[in-house]
Amino acid sequence: MLVVLGHPELSLYNNPTELAARTMVQRRKISYATQTKFGTKAWDVFMSLVATTRKLGVSFFEYMSDRILKIGHIPCWLLYIRHLQKLNMRYPEFL
Repeated sequence: MLVVLGHPELSLYNNPTELAARTMVQRRKISYATQTKFGTKAWDVFMSLVATTRKLGVSFFEYMSDRILKIGHIPCWLLYIRHLQKLNMRYPEFL
């Protein structure tokens, strides 16, 4: 708890993390999980992308279209976060 005093950017609660985990469990129950390890890995990657785009305020559909069609309108996450930092905007606490 005292770590927060030295780092005010840290959150005092972990609700975003708990909500993300809860979303994963709900979707796994609905779809009856995956059939292979490859399917599980693919599921995890896409769920992570959905959560990241949501937290950064980027449309998941636009992000995937940008990557698949190689348009290049949406920068990689590292550049995107650095851009937010230069603008002194608060970026999501999970990053």
